[in-house]
Amino acid sequence: MARAGLTAERVTLAGAELADEVGLEHVTMSAVARRLGVKDASLYAHVRGLEDLRGRIALLAADEKTIGIAEATAGRAGKDALVAFANAWRAYAHAHPGRYTATQVPMQIDPELAAQAPGPRRAVELTYSMLRAYALTEPDLTDAVRLVRSTLHGFVSLEAAGGFAYSRPSEDSWARCLDALHSLLGRWPAPREEASSRRERPGAAGRR
Repeated sequence: MARAGLTAERVTLAGAELADEVGLEHVTMSAVARRLGVKDASLYAHVRGLEDLRGRIALLAADEKTIGIAEATAGRAGKDALVAFANAWRAYAHAHPGRYTATQVPMQIDPELAAQAPGPRRAVELTYSMLRAYALTEPDLTDAVRLVRSTLHGFVSLEAAGGFAYSRPSEDSWARCLDALHSLLGRWPAPREEASSRRERPGAAGRR
């Protein structure tokens, strides 16, 4: 019988809090049960197991992170939106390191549960929407989405791991990285095949 007051949402939140404190990789069913003051078996009335729990943490985190980004970018465009988007991303990663990790690693998530969670889908929509101000079209738009994700995730991951040991404040580097990212997005390179065809055109060398 399920313990009174215990729900899937409460178990998930306990797991998420634990992930922020000790790291997602250290979240176990036993550790969550101890945190809630129940026996391990009580959890299985609400979540199917550790993979299910971690999947639920990932969905919770995706919803929270997306809400923060949506609020930060509302009514903004161009560089203003990019900076707000990036700062909200970084703030969530700092405030909830375990939950953030859950949003960045592959998870086996119940398809029915995933379909009910708007976070992951909304995150993609927000990113594409923010980048459309740079007048990019496919496939460049998808490439730009991947560039933004890689840049932000790489920076916050290195920062969290203490990878920036040089005396220059990481805050200053973060601001300059966003300046550079905005500049690149506004001057997106031509497709490789077009660049190749220009180089091969007769007389092209004299116009370089």
